[in-house]
Amino acid sequence: MIRLTIPSIEDDDLQATHEALASGFLVQGARVAEFESSIADYIGVKHAIVVSNCTAALHLSLLALDVRAGDLVLVTTYSWPATANVIELCGALPVFVDIQPDTFNIDPEALATTLNSLMAVTETAQHVKAILPVHTFGQMADMAAIIKVAEQFDIPVIEDSACALGAKWEGRNAGTWGKMGCFSFHPRKAITTGEGGAITTNDDQLARKLRALRNHGQDPEAAFPDFIMPGFNYRMTEFQAAFGSSQLKKLDRIITARRRLAHQYNNLLENDPVLAPFVPSQSFHVYQSYVTLLPEEAAPHRAEIIRRLKELGIETNIGTWHMPLTTYFRTRYGHSTGDFPISEDIFSRTLTLPLYEALTSEDQNKVVDYLQEMIRK
Repeated sequence: MIRLTIPSIEDDDLQATHEALASGFLVQGARVAEFESSIADYIGVKHAIVVSNCTAALHLSLLALDVRAGDLVLVTTYSWPATANVIELCGALPVFVDIQPDTFNIDPEALATTLNSLMAVTETAQHVKAILPVHTFGQMADMAAIIKVAEQFDIPVIEDSACALGAKWEGRNAGTWGKMGCFSFHPRKAITTGEGGAITTNDDQLARKLRALRNHGQDPEAAFPDFIMPGFNYRMTEFQAAFGSSQLKKLDRIITARRRLAHQYNNLLENDPVLAPFVPSQSFHVYQSYVTLLPEEAAPHRAEIIRRLKELGIETNIGTWHMPLTTYFRTRYGHSTGDFPISEDIFSRTLTLPLYEALTSEDQNKVVDYLQEMIRK
């Protein structure tokens, strides 16, 4: 089977994890601190706070900004449901904004239009608390344009950088543009800790609040244990952090391999009805996933294509979710077909191809050959 993805796990990762387990110190110790320091150095920020997963990272980021019941958070339509779920978990309401048809990222012009409408009404303006763009599939959203829109009304931005560790826009790292950036170490990401996440920020006060929130509300700076707020148990273990530190050392190598393989796919799909990912000149894409766009006439047959490719030993998948039309958000807010036409179209046509460091050229040729054969039928 040519898998959709396989993590790059090697002997040094296993040894680091073994040593952490054998030490008997399993939570909130030196290895967590080391992993946080390494992430902060890699991205170029003052603080990195590691947590149990990226959903926890997003949740804590909203709470750190005091997002609460009745507040509004502007968010992309096209992402894994966790991005909007965390808004609901704060009691706030997601205000969905459609995406660009080429990058699949939030459309800055649509964001500006939506934000201007909200801020023009006093009743809604006072409840707008954050903007939550997603760097979809490892390619950053247009953060220069998004920050410009946000600064007009002094609205903080949280980057959902789950897929984008190492990605850049205009030469600047994901996780450095907004008030906070949230990363994932799920097995489908370039590096993994099994499950795990991190929050990056340059704000000292936010970092202190985040560290307290992840650990039962315990003051991270007190000489003796003290609890200064209600908090969660969103901690990362020592053995996950040891694993992550080992993985992080090979991140640049893994990104280089993914980009090389993506360019090979691009060549194979040149002049093909299946469209390769579009990459603007400002973007350094790290290809957490290689997501193609099927021709419109093939969209109704996508599920069948995925099934038949699997029978041939090739694992593929959809891109991600058009969140407003999932059952929960559609039922709760009354979203319907046609509300977000670009996301609706992209959701119906995206197809993710296998991509991981150990993928061979022969594998890629096989994937594209079989896919092209099915599209032609």
